[in-house]
Amino acid sequence: MSRTPVSLVPASRFSSPFATLQELAQDVLAHAKKSGASECEVGVSEGFGQGVTVRCGEVETIEYNRDKGIGVTIYLGQQKGHASTSDFSSAALRETVEAALNIARFTASDPCAGLPEAHFLAKREESFADLDLYHPWLLPVEGAIELARRCEQAAFALSPQITNSEGATVSLQEGQFVSANSLGFIGGYPSSRHSLSCSVIAGKDENMQRDDWYSTSRDARLIASPEAIGDYAARRALARLGAHKIKTCKVPVVFEAPLAASLMGSFIHAVSGGSLYRKTSFLVDSLGKRVFSKKVQISERPHLPGALASGLFDSDGVATRDREVVVDGVLQGYFLSVYTARKLGLQTTGNAGGCHNLIVHPGKHDFQGLLKKMNRGLLVTELLGQGVNYVNGDYSRGAAGYWVEHGKIVHAVEEVTIAGNLRDMFKNIAAIGNDVLVRGSKQVGSILVEQMKVAGS
Repeated sequence: MSRTPVSLVPASRFSSPFATLQELAQDVLAHAKKSGASECEVGVSEGFGQGVTVRCGEVETIEYNRDKGIGVTIYLGQQKGHASTSDFSSAALRETVEAALNIARFTASDPCAGLPEAHFLAKREESFADLDLYHPWLLPVEGAIELARRCEQAAFALSPQITNSEGATVSLQEGQFVSANSLGFIGGYPSSRHSLSCSVIAGKDENMQRDDWYSTSRDARLIASPEAIGDYAARRALARLGAHKIKTCKVPVVFEAPLAASLMGSFIHAVSGGSLYRKTSFLVDSLGKRVFSKKVQISERPHLPGALASGLFDSDGVATRDREVVVDGVLQGYFLSVYTARKLGLQTTGNAGGCHNLIVHPGKHDFQGLLKKMNRGLLVTELLGQGVNYVNGDYSRGAAGYWVEHGKIVHAVEEVTIAGNLRDMFKNIAAIGNDVLVRGSKQVGSILVEQMKVAGS
């Protein structure tokens, strides 16, 4: 597949040199110590972005954003206070430290509060290792407009049944940050994330359907070409024409790869520290137990070069590491920050701020092979609503997609609800496709669940 054209610029794109952010962090730590803090952690960041949307060939929006900030967390023993500012002046930094100190003085002591144990922290030499996370994109507004127009034009060119557009958008985001604490940890790096998307409408009058597609990467050279994105968005919209309800039934369900990622998001939420220590998860006390089908293997790989969720340390400054999260369906580890680990009497897993490149190991089937294995059932390509109860695992979402007979798509489906329980759904995963689509922190192909209730007409 051809890729999006890109020009790279080696010079710094930020208003402050990286060394300045480091100096600001050190200044905050020094002032906090002088002011009586027993411990302190600080985060300094800045970033900027540009977004251009073209709709029906006309420029609809041009947006710029540029922001910066410093967040300071102060500990007085086990009393915690936090304050932040977007002003990098010396006076503002002192005032922010004082504000955090004042909050800490009036906060109840928490036995789990405090910095990580020093041996968990990333080492200085590790924190500056190159993970290939920053690829600046020198894209003038005129160039972004051209890319968006090409994307949308490709959609309209596919068929006269593409009758309208919700727009094509080019977005670039770049940032840099420094994290530091009073135990001597300091680290940070620049990063980027760029994307190109298109959403179009097919049909007219009472028979209209919309769909979209997008491609994203840290490196704009790896984004799919605007023509490919527009063409595929149009094909998806056209395929949904003539959609109708189906009768209520219990059948196998395939979650298309983008939605399979959301299913894995539900798993992560259920085994994250906050849900576990509050006992608001259906997977409380599940460590070492089978929570998935034996076919499921899940790994965490934080150090993949150029990946969208790579990082050498988490939000606590704890070093990240490769690990196996699920082996043969059995849960090997939770997702814990320093605080939530202490609440549970466990050790941090380096997941303050979320997971780092969760890899759900693919099976042997491609997308068509997965449909063939399902034989008869529902392919889900869109989910609506937020019907997930994490306390008991009940799952009920509005859905749209396609009815499959004999392993082939027969017609589009709309206005149905799929329902089940996540505990059962996870254990009833029959196959995982090798059609992996990487758009964020979770890398997973389409997932076939053996049986769910589909509520229709």
